[in-house]
Amino acid sequence: MTDAGTTAYNSRVESLRQDEFPVLRGKFYREFLHKCFASEYQVYLDHAGTTLYAKSLIDKFSADMTSNLFGNPHSASLSSQTSTSRIEDIRLRVLQFFNADPSEFDLVFVANATAGIKLVVEAFRSNPLGFDYLYHQACHTSLVGVREEATKSLCLDDSTVRQWLGGTNPIPESGRYDRPALFAYPAQSNMDGSRFPLDWSDKLRKGASTLGHPVFTLLDAAAFVATSPLDLGNSETAPDFTVLSFYKIFGFPDLGGLIVRRQAAPVFQSRKYFGGGTVDMVVCLREQWHAPKTQALHESLEDGTLPVHSIIALDSALDVHSQLFKSIRDVSFHTSFLTQRLHDGLVALRHGNGQPVCVMYSQPSLASKRLDSSLGNGPVVTFNLQNHLGSWISLVEFEKLAVLKQFHVRTGGLCNPGGIARSLGLEPWEMKRNFSSGFRCGNENDIMGGKPTGVIRVSLGAMSTMSDVDKFIAFVAEFYRTESVHEPALRTTTPIHQDLPGLYVESITVYPIKSCGGFRIPTGTTWEVRTEGLAWDREWCLVHRGTGQALSQKRHPRMALIRPAIDFTSGQLRVLYRDPSDQDLAEISVPLSANPSLFQANTTSKPMASRVCGEEISAQIYTSSEVNDFFSSVLGVPCALARFPPGGLGKNMRHAKAHLQKHQKVNRKIQYKIPCQFPGMDTPPESDSESERQRILLSNESPILAINSSSLEALNRHISEQGGKAVSAEVFRANIVIGSLTSGSQSFAYSEDDWSSLRIGQQDFKMLGSCRRCHMVCIDQETAEKSEEPFIALTKTRRFDGKVFFGTHMCHIPSSSRDTKEAQFPTVTVGDSVLVDPT
Repeated sequence: MTDAGTTAYNSRVESLRQDEFPVLRGKFYREFLHKCFASEYQVYLDHAGTTLYAKSLIDKFSADMTSNLFGNPHSASLSSQTSTSRIEDIRLRVLQFFNADPSEFDLVFVANATAGIKLVVEAFRSNPLGFDYLYHQACHTSLVGVREEATKSLCLDDSTVRQWLGGTNPIPESGRYDRPALFAYPAQSNMDGSRFPLDWSDKLRKGASTLGHPVFTLLDAAAFVATSPLDLGNSETAPDFTVLSFYKIFGFPDLGGLIVRRQAAPVFQSRKYFGGGTVDMVVCLREQWHAPKTQALHESLEDGTLPVHSIIALDSALDVHSQLFKSIRDVSFHTSFLTQRLHDGLVALRHGNGQPVCVMYSQPSLASKRLDSSLGNGPVVTFNLQNHLGSWISLVEFEKLAVLKQFHVRTGGLCNPGGIARSLGLEPWEMKRNFSSGFRCGNENDIMGGKPTGVIRVSLGAMSTMSDVDKFIAFVAEFYRTESVHEPALRTTTPIHQDLPGLYVESITVYPIKSCGGFRIPTGTTWEVRTEGLAWDREWCLVHRGTGQALSQKRHPRMALIRPAIDFTSGQLRVLYRDPSDQDLAEISVPLSANPSLFQANTTSKPMASRVCGEEISAQIYTSSEVNDFFSSVLGVPCALARFPPGGLGKNMRHAKAHLQKHQKVNRKIQYKIPCQFPGMDTPPESDSESERQRILLSNESPILAINSSSLEALNRHISEQGGKAVSAEVFRANIVIGSLTSGSQSFAYSEDDWSSLRIGQQDFKMLGSCRRCHMVCIDQETAEKSEEPFIALTKTRRFDGKVFFGTHMCHIPSSSRDTKEAQFPTVTVGDSVLVDPT
């Protein structure tokens, strides 16, 4: 396809997107998640996970379903025969889509590519001799896992595969030369888009006689076929087994396929399990015997009732895909062009000092731009970000910002351990060390030992456009490219705080139910300070009834509309819910007392554990259906109220995770301070020093969170200057807001970065470090709507080493003397004076 043809095709895709992919329109997303983004459209760049389904597909499938009666295929009824006939027609259409002769290949419908892999493995592991397994380093985790079933296994890189093809047996001491070997590899890496020769199957098959092994090949084509034509026209050179997932091609249905070369079909004769529909006769009781179906291979492998309606939907998917995007070859040209544009655009981004913004792991998409391969690269661009000093940008922080700007991308290990290890230079000992240090799939340990533990993956599909690519490049440039680089400055003295007069407690708020609304302490009311924080703060939470996971506003913004209040007169925690759309008011109450009869008894051998911030806890779950149904109803989530009272041990106790900042270390005379990536606002880095193990209840990181109102004013000035709307203190969910009576208090903005201790009234507090922020601060606590601010402004003014900070963690320091009332029963009050670093 010429450049002019590519541009014309892109225009065609642009024109059909508005009608065919309405899910990308911002308003639908806002209504679903109660958000209010400025951007009109979302940018979907995770096609390697699944592509998007077109509206025409759903309409056509719906019409098919409402005009035909489809029964269970295992019957002689008219509806059953209708289903059987359609399924066989669709099976043929799919084989033709891959140019596979039905006399040479058979298609087995499975749940997904992984299910196809397991079906093949089920046959090989039933072989009396076992099997040897060899797999390429770029394999998806689902292929790596096959090694646990093999007699012997070996992971191969490109060089080892080439040696094998040249006649060197990679497993020379296998012991049995009649034992079959299975070699698995991807047509395209799901991690970085690398493509591998499809003729490896043919070469290995031809060399099997010289190697002494019967060798079978398993091709993972799931990533490849999403945007590229797979031609199985020559059965002599084709893989023995090919697995794929149709949702990666069409977006819907959620269905997979296993294409079997009929010459390899005898492998399944050793398969032991059989299910309904795969046998002609079964004898039980006195004899145990069965006769598998033999007329067609798929009949003996498709256990149980097929997903009839999903297969019927595949018919509509094939039709609509052709109507919208012409041929898969056109899709291939289009996505290759876009991927090259994206790759070139990211490579071109440079910081002001010439350092690259992106560290690239994917190769150029167009084969003409690669010297090492004629295969080109799939429509995947994988990379990491570095600041102008060469420091890695946190994947967690990147994803927070990408979500707010409505970019859908994938970060992390991508279920490709070999590819990640190769790209990031991670040795096995390093990966094991990371695991021992707390790394787990999906957690926030994204930089360990000075190396990233994952990557950013952008993947394109048939409905991607040049505007998607250009928007993403502009996004990276805006937030991660530092154009003006200033030299680091030396601070020779510890900050002096005698210039902070007139500080006082402006407000005190507790959040009895984690992630729900706050209860502001009335002026004149003294409030108890406990070891774990302010009394009654985050002592309750809502847990999902199925998983035990504590609910959060990040996923359930309407939790902000749940307003708990501490009523000491009645001894109740009163909970109000007001829906801003219709002003309906609902209320429920639970006793403040921890009456054991209110909670579930741990009578099971292993009660379901609750999890807060990834940490397993032992919470007390309320049994009242009235209470739990109240929360489930207002949130639309099956949940239960749980309590985590102070004074527990083991899993009934948690500890603070907040870190002291480097500048807060005692007796530190000289500091070397690195400027913030965005000039004009310096932010302290997180320190590696360990804080004392302060007890906490259900707060994320520390006993008490405070913010400086002068800092909030400075932040709001920045937001207003950019045309945004100022945010309230409530979005930061702080326990204590510190105000100033002094005019010109803007000079005190972010002075909390340098505080090491506070005296509030007659109580002393130790600062534990700056608070790292996520986009939960963008949820309006009055309406539960979500906007881009203040996280965008914080990203541009309060980001250091890729992390965003606002506010400060602290804990109470008990008095060494117990002679006074204030020491025995520490309290704070709105209006209390605040002294910084008192002597």
